[in-house]
Amino acid sequence: MGKPYVRLDKDNAAVLLVDHQTGLLSLVRDIDPDKFKTNVLAVAAAAKYFNLPTILTTSFENGPNGPLVPELKEMFPDAPFIARPGQINAWDNEEFVKAVKATGKKQLIIAGVVTEVCVAFPALSALEEDFEVFVITDASGTFNPLTRDAAWDRMSSAGAQLMTWFGMACELHRDWRNDVEGLGALFSNHIPDYRNLMNSYSFFNTEDK
Repeated sequence: MGKPYVRLDKDNAAVLLVDHQTGLLSLVRDIDPDKFKTNVLAVAAAAKYFNLPTILTTSFENGPNGPLVPELKEMFPDAPFIARPGQINAWDNEEFVKAVKATGKKQLIIAGVVTEVCVAFPALSALEEDFEVFVITDASGTFNPLTRDAAWDRMSSAGAQLMTWFGMACELHRDWRNDVEGLGALFSNHIPDYRNLMNSYSFFNTEDK
């Protein structure tokens, strides 16, 4: 008997952006810093494109962790924003869990800093409460590949699915014919090489007309 393919459903998914804070971002060493921030903003842009409920949270932002990356607050001015006073695991914060459950979605797309703590802890907690968890690996960062791999293994073993933001967007979209230009623009804005594909597509599409 085959193993069920549990795929992302844009009508049943919410996005949790956990602790993408200016101080914590300086700890990320398992991925190029510029590429990492681009990936984080790509997840945020995908959330907006697919109109997914999005929750922002920070941990002890008045301390060394620093404030939320300003671009995220600008992109989601009306989204729930939970500034946790001290809880390391976002799921230990009642307001955060309440905001997650208020979305009514059973699939949680999670990204954050650092991977083995700010991502893993709420991911494991959500799995315990029967949510389907999808971790965006290239928008989550940590100190080094060793700690990253240990975190990935722990979450995967517990039932989380590990994905990239590009895979997430493709699975949510399902079919190019739903919106070629919209999805192409999302990719082009965050993958420079993809712009070449869209430029080529636009050129030949214009030529045909």
